[in-house]
Amino acid sequence: MSNLSYKAIMSERTLSGRHPTSGQGVETKFQVRNLCFYYGTKQVLFDITLDIPVRSVMALIGPSGCGKSTFLRCLNRMNDLIEGSHHTGDVMLDGRDIYDRGVNLVDLRRRVGMVFQKSNPFPKTIFENVVFGPRVAGLNNRAKLAEICERCLKSAALWDEVKDRLNDSALNLSGGQAQRLCIARALATDPEVLLLDEPASALDPASTASIENLIFELKRDYTIAIVTHNMQQAARISDSTAFFFQGILIESGPTDEIFTRPMKKQTEDYITGRFG
Repeated sequence: MSNLSYKAIMSERTLSGRHPTSGQGVETKFQVRNLCFYYGTKQVLFDITLDIPVRSVMALIGPSGCGKSTFLRCLNRMNDLIEGSHHTGDVMLDGRDIYDRGVNLVDLRRRVGMVFQKSNPFPKTIFENVVFGPRVAGLNNRAKLAEICERCLKSAALWDEVKDRLNDSALNLSGGQAQRLCIARALATDPEVLLLDEPASALDPASTASIENLIFELKRDYTIAIVTHNMQQAARISDSTAFFFQGILIESGPTDEIFTRPMKKQTEDYITGRFG
């Protein structure tokens, strides 16, 4: 993507109130220090040090297989489910290392929700999909569940489309609706962070625009980290950007600086489409 097209996007962001972060004096939600990650004996992340600002959107960019999704899953320990995986270094959420022995994984994954590349609604009704987390946590009060369902579907910009068919199967939703349902389901546990792994990669342009608009609205209340291969999407929605290559964090910073004044030529080459 050329600097000219990026500047056009930045102009649109400014007109719509989408201002990039300055990167100075910003409160951080995650502090990652010297993170190395391994699948068995294969090292896939190398000495990653990165801060993720609170109530903002950080885009993780880079070619396929560069470690973006692995890094994302480190932030709520989803990689723990892979036999033989291990790490060194620190991943701190609000100053506490999430890999400490005393950390409750259920509570961690409540605080740090995740939405995957492929929408995965459960074979249940729309209503039961949204309230799945609160039910698992022991909440059975129908009125409170209904309140949670409505609030989360509204937050996910889906309420008006499904409010008259909450008892229909979620499997009948369109791709874009299903992905927004998965976001609503993640919101139902009252998370502080949302991890999005290419949430719009399989969607049509209209559905992609809906997801991007939703992300922009959600950052007012949530810290968001998103993996994307779409450079224009990263430019449109993110406040900060981190560029990964072969498991190494090449460069990170405010999105306007990364896209218009990158410090590393490798970053410029990737953003402008010379490789990747």
